[in-house]
Amino acid sequence: MHKKTQEELIRYLDELRLSTIRRQYSKIADEAKAESLSHEQFLFNLVRQECDSRRNKRIERYLKESRLPLEKTMQCFDLKRLPLKATQQVKTLIEGEFIGRKENLLIFGNPGSGKTHLACGIGQELIRQDKRVYFTTCAILLQDLLSAKKDLKLKRILNTFARYDALIIDDIGYVQQDQKEMEVLFTLLAERYERGSVVITSNLPFSKWNNVFKDPMMTAAAVDRIVHHSVILELNIESYRINSAKKQKMEQKGLAKSPSDDR
Repeated sequence: MHKKTQEELIRYLDELRLSTIRRQYSKIADEAKAESLSHEQFLFNLVRQECDSRRNKRIERYLKESRLPLEKTMQCFDLKRLPLKATQQVKTLIEGEFIGRKENLLIFGNPGSGKTHLACGIGQELIRQDKRVYFTTCAILLQDLLSAKKDLKLKRILNTFARYDALIIDDIGYVQQDQKEMEVLFTLLAERYERGSVVITSNLPFSKWNNVFKDPMMTAAAVDRIVHHSVILELNIESYRINSAKKQKMEQKGLAKSPSDDR
């Protein structure tokens, strides 16, 4: 390529912000010549490189902004611990179709059953499908909402959350909240109704959500909005931490046995 043409090409690529093509076009051109590729195939390879690079950067950005604990992946979650029905549900959920339908995901289970890990693992899988996800504990979320309301910025923070395809609220009902906190939570849930998915983890069944929202009418309205379009995942399994502690004790006992004990 003529030097002046090359300089103009670089200028055009910079103007169009095609940074990956700018870096890779010479290498890909050489490969196209060596393999006698058509102009269309050469162009396809260039554009694919640009799109792949942008997608990878976008996913990295989404993961960072999600505030998800990135160590809690699906690869680290032992699906064999779950009942068969729950395992099948999880495999369907990570395909992400419930997000397109604006459905909610409700994960119930005892403390230590893996609710948070599972929600975070699903969240990361959704991000890798180009979905925007935001993770927060219920306690921190309520602090943020109340602070925004006090500063007359509640609508602004609700609009910010509206940009996310899925909002993960961890541990609803774990800590007792007051009436004002439950009112702003209800406002958020009402805003997202049929507009965006909410993923909720809780150790309380719906029958005890009166303890969460304090007011029976508000409880009924909140549950109605959450459940209307939802998938319910029940983790009726033993605490992972308790199970690990039991295994560790058994291993320690095994190591403590003397050779004569086996005779």
